[in-house]
Amino acid sequence: MFKKILIANRGEIACRVMKTAREMGIQTVAVYSDADAQALHVQMADETVHIGPPPANQSYIVIDKIMEAIAKTGAEAVHPGYGFLSENAKFAEALEAAGVAFIGPPVKAIEAMGDKITSKKIAQEAGVNTVPGYMGLIEDADEAVKISEEIGYPVMIKASAGGGGKGMRIAWNATEAREGFQSSKNEAANSFGDDRIFIEKFVTQPRHIEIQVLCDAHGNGVWLNERECSIQRRNQKVIEEAPSPFLDAATRKAMGDQAVALAKAVGYTSAGTVEFIVDGNKNFYFLEMNTRLQVEHPVTEMITGIDLVEQMIRIANGEPLSITQDDVKINGWAMESRLYAEDPYRNFLPSIGRLTRYRPPVEGPTASGGVVRNDTGVYEGGEISMFYDPMIAKLCTWGETRDAAIEEMRVALDRFEVEGIGHNLPFCAAVMDHARFTSGNITTAFIAEEYPEGFHGVELGPEMLKRVAAAVAAMERVAEIRRTRISGTLGNHERLVGDDWVVSLQGTTYPVKISADKAGADVSFSDGTMHRVSSDWTPGDQLAELLIDGAPLVLKVGKISMGYRIRLRGADLKVLVQTPRQHELHLLMPEKLPPDTSKFLLCPMPGLVVKINVAEGDEVQEGQALATVEAMKMENILRAERRGVVKSINAEAGASLKVDDIIMEFE
Repeated sequence: MFKKILIANRGEIACRVMKTAREMGIQTVAVYSDADAQALHVQMADETVHIGPPPANQSYIVIDKIMEAIAKTGAEAVHPGYGFLSENAKFAEALEAAGVAFIGPPVKAIEAMGDKITSKKIAQEAGVNTVPGYMGLIEDADEAVKISEEIGYPVMIKASAGGGGKGMRIAWNATEAREGFQSSKNEAANSFGDDRIFIEKFVTQPRHIEIQVLCDAHGNGVWLNERECSIQRRNQKVIEEAPSPFLDAATRKAMGDQAVALAKAVGYTSAGTVEFIVDGNKNFYFLEMNTRLQVEHPVTEMITGIDLVEQMIRIANGEPLSITQDDVKINGWAMESRLYAEDPYRNFLPSIGRLTRYRPPVEGPTASGGVVRNDTGVYEGGEISMFYDPMIAKLCTWGETRDAAIEEMRVALDRFEVEGIGHNLPFCAAVMDHARFTSGNITTAFIAEEYPEGFHGVELGPEMLKRVAAAVAAMERVAEIRRTRISGTLGNHERLVGDDWVVSLQGTTYPVKISADKAGADVSFSDGTMHRVSSDWTPGDQLAELLIDGAPLVLKVGKISMGYRIRLRGADLKVLVQTPRQHELHLLMPEKLPPDTSKFLLCPMPGLVVKINVAEGDEVQEGQALATVEAMKMENILRAERRGVVKSINAEAGASLKVDDIIMEFE
């Protein structure tokens, strides 16, 4: 077995590989850029090598720098993780020439299946159904529009070497095809060093289901069931689960057998994933093969008990598979929520900054019989950079059934504390409570259809509102009692804590009466209902775990004037808890209105201005492209919300902007 492995990656996947290597008794080498000098994967490794400036095209995807790190440390093998050089045939060739094992597939398999155009041709020759599209390379935007019109809108514009949602655009008309071609080409060049583009028909209402395969160099191959990855935004997966709630045993076996046959046809070894689009009648079409470990591999590990990284290392070491197809079972259900450094309230735009608070839920078995796992590459006090992918953790849960796995995820998301940056935990929580998701009736259009105007938080139902109101009223009573012990203690000046309170949240007001004892408090409402609240919450704690009528309720707690900021289940609530007299006076207070920014185009995220599309004095139309800003390897086109005339332009191409910096002003 290898004694030392270099991980040619960063972030959570580098940490994930190191955990298995450590369990196998293998030393690890981390590479890092200037931006990652204090990163978690650097702290975890046995050895570290600096490889250059922050941009990936000057560090993590420079083959010569990785090869120098290998030579310097004497690493015998390299695990590429995902992204970066994981599907780069030239990198695999360089390792082979240097006598270093690549913990991945052979060069020919990478070339054949890692290139989306070539892989589709091979699939067609093998009799596999493929999505209609143009298989050749596209030279310019005019040709892209012509091809798109021949295929028929909508079309998907894709980078041939793409992955992770980078270099991908959906076009519904000629204008979007022209713009999408150029943006995809730019993103592909920046992220993968390969700007080749192809176009295929975008199949509406599909489900994205993929099969995990493992193949060794001795002719053995198995499929490890499927993963459903239909909850996607901007072609990037957000929620994954295993198995799929849609497939039956016959379809699962047909897809699995086809996936292994395709892998064997190209001499594939190591872990790989064959992705399919599946329609409502369970017809499946080959989409692409990812010749690497997938981001969502933990859910497969949780239902099969198989460590995919360990299998990859053993296969690279020449060992035959120790498992057969009959050994592969489905045990329970697993969910994965990807934690992204993106602000869901600002159309999921990237967010950077320091993690002033980062406290994931406790990993391992839960009191309710489930399991929590969190694959991460950050820590409290660390910084989220603008140079890399915005995903900072993968929260996974397991349960005996799909409903149990979802409930475990709901509680785990409520327990996950992240402060200092915008993040998508509220959105993930909202999905877990969405009736369509819990029913399993999902497609890749789920987010677009259910959140057409973007995500603006969750409106809690009346029963949950009353549970929260009861909990916060009981918490405020505890806080008020505590305050009486440290102030107002002069003789004959005792502060009395009353039993009557008024709780206001989400536009609803509840007069309540509290009757407390040593074990908790009974909170009675004016309609005659009552909730029993038990808690060991201490004022100042930012996480409150309570029992409401014996059922758990987890709240993220922040203090505001006369109340609390409470977050749970995707809702962000301003909860006021007042005495009846305070509430009466509060209603007389004027409301402060936000400033009017309608005459400005503000930068929605920290990023780099790629292009300014208009000039001062130009008249612009609704929907017209005004500027392009790049952040976290993604280009974002900013458009006019209505007609207007450009009064002044405050930024130029190449400028680095902060959130809400003024790009231009309108008359």
